[in-house]
Amino acid sequence: MLYLPPPIGRLADYSPPPHSDDIQVVFPREHVMILAFNRPKSLNAMTPTMTEDIKRILDWFDEEPSLWVVILTGQGRLFCAGADLVAWNQRASTGQADSEEELLKGVDGFGSISRRSSSPKPIIAAVNGSAYGGGVEMVLNCDIVIASEEAVFALPEVKRGVTALQGGMPRLARIAGHQLASEMLLLGRTISAQEAATRFGFVNKVVPKNQVLATALEWAREINQNSPDSVQSTKRALILANQKASLEDAVAAHVTSKESRRAQSGENMKEGLTAFVERRKPIWKNPAKL
Repeated sequence: MLYLPPPIGRLADYSPPPHSDDIQVVFPREHVMILAFNRPKSLNAMTPTMTEDIKRILDWFDEEPSLWVVILTGQGRLFCAGADLVAWNQRASTGQADSEEELLKGVDGFGSISRRSSSPKPIIAAVNGSAYGGGVEMVLNCDIVIASEEAVFALPEVKRGVTALQGGMPRLARIAGHQLASEMLLLGRTISAQEAATRFGFVNKVVPKNQVLATALEWAREINQNSPDSVQSTKRALILANQKASLEDAVAAHVTSKESRRAQSGENMKEGLTAFVERRKPIWKNPAKL
C-alpha cells in the first residue's frame, strides 16, 4: 500500500466534503492536497460512486483559497485500471449503457478529471503504478505527470469493443501527434513509462516507484514557492491554448479571464515586485475567491 504522509499541525483541521472509502484525502504540506484512489483490490477501477466523490472533493478544493495544488495517486499496484468493466458489462446487458447525453453532460469527463477544465489550480499525477483506459485519460489531463519506472500505459478500448470517449483521444493526438496517438489507440498498444516520457511526451519525469509521491510533493513545493495568483492565471492560459482556435483568441480570452484580472489587481503582484526590489523572498497570500 502507498504510504500517505500524515497532515501537519493545523492542516488536520481541513474539513472536505463527505466521501466514501473509495478515495482518500490527505493534506500533507501547506497548500497541498493528496487525493488517492482507494480500491486496490479492484485495481482502482472507476465507479460512479468514485466519480461523484472526486467531483465533490475537487469542487471543494477549487473553492478553498488556502489549497493551491492537488496530487492524484492510487493505492495498491495500479494507478487506475480505467472503468469497472464488470459493472459496465452489467449495465450494457440491461440496456443501461451511457447515452450520448449522459457522456456530454458529465462535463468533467472520466473520474471527473479527464475533461476537467474549470479549475485553474495545478493537478499533479503521481502515477504509482500502471494506468489503463480511463486511467490514462485522466493522466493526460493533468498538468504534471510523475510516473513510476514500473508503470505502463494503455488505451486498449478497441480490444474490448468500446471507445475512449472521455477526452483522451484528442488530447493524446495534440500532445503526441497523429501517428504516435494512432499507435496507442488503433493497436491498443501498451507503452512503458519511459516511452510515455520520451516518445509520446505526456510524462514529465520517471522515477523509482518508492520515489513517486516524494517527487510529486517536491514539485508541488516548487510550484508553491511562486505566486498562487500568477500560477493560476498561467494555468488558465494553458487551458485556453487548447480550447481556442487561434493564438489571438487565446490571448484575448486569457487577458480578460477572472484569474488574470485577479492577478493584475491582487496583493501578490505588488508583493512579488516589492520583494524583488528589496532582495528578499516574497510572502504570498491566499488568492481571493473568484
